[in-house]
Amino acid sequence: MSVDLAVATPAFLDMTFVGLEALPGPGEERFAGDFVRSPGGGAITAIGAARLGLGTALAAPLGEDVAGGFVADELERAGVAVIAQRCPRTPQTVVMPVDGERAMVTYDPGVRASAADLEALQPEAVAAGLDQLSLVPDRVRVYVTCGDDDARAFAGRLPAALGDARALFVNRREAMVLTAAATPEEAAERLGAAVETVVVTLGARGAIAAMDGSLVEAPGYDVGTPVDSTGAGDLLCAAYAWVDRMPIAPDVKLRWATLYAALSVTVPTGAAGACTRERLLEEGAARALPPLPVGERA
Repeated sequence: MSVDLAVATPAFLDMTFVGLEALPGPGEERFAGDFVRSPGGGAITAIGAARLGLGTALAAPLGEDVAGGFVADELERAGVAVIAQRCPRTPQTVVMPVDGERAMVTYDPGVRASAADLEALQPEAVAAGLDQLSLVPDRVRVYVTCGDDDARAFAGRLPAALGDARALFVNRREAMVLTAAATPEEAAERLGAAVETVVVTLGARGAIAAMDGSLVEAPGYDVGTPVDSTGAGDLLCAAYAWVDRMPIAPDVKLRWATLYAALSVTVPTGAAGACTRERLLEEGAARALPPLPVGERA
């Protein structure tokens, strides 16, 4: 088996309270308009990559439980291959989107992808977390995402293997925790000294990136009222892995990937926010982004 992108990042079952009136405080009860289940974590990256046309596989093991069965079915429906390896329980997250942001509570049994499973997929590229860089086969492009727990764990001590990665994707808060920098720009510059490309997302303001020693800005996009930002960073990673195969300028790659992530926040759940390649191309053309040489590869 050979795939364009193998996703090693752990996959979760996300349980999202849609239309939550406010976050409850201690002893309080709040009400939501709906409650939905969806694939989360690395599964969002995998779904986004598949909808953009990449041959994609999830290398993270899912649980032998109801949650794992649900996530596996949703991934396969989206065209993502799922490895046979299983673990007892699937990681799960309760997501509470409020006022364009979200709070989360997660249970994670800590079972991770193996180097052998990644090797067997013969990937051209791998999406992984900061703690998984040692698993990636040699001479494979690596796209690294970072969660809140990773930012705390690696604050001030980035893994040496990060220097071999193609790109690192972090949000503003994660970047500043990792580097103790005072501003996102300063954080991007510090992280850019450790990895070829680092993208720091700024919410509605878009993103900044340190690329080959220079700071590049991608504007924010007016896509409508934000509903749920969950998974936007995962989809940014998926879109960048897709567009990075094309012979275009780095700043153009950043603008297209940032647009893909921005489009995702207008609906509940990251998986539902992963739009198709056709819609992304339409949205980009409407915003006069430079056309992509779809079908060409770097």
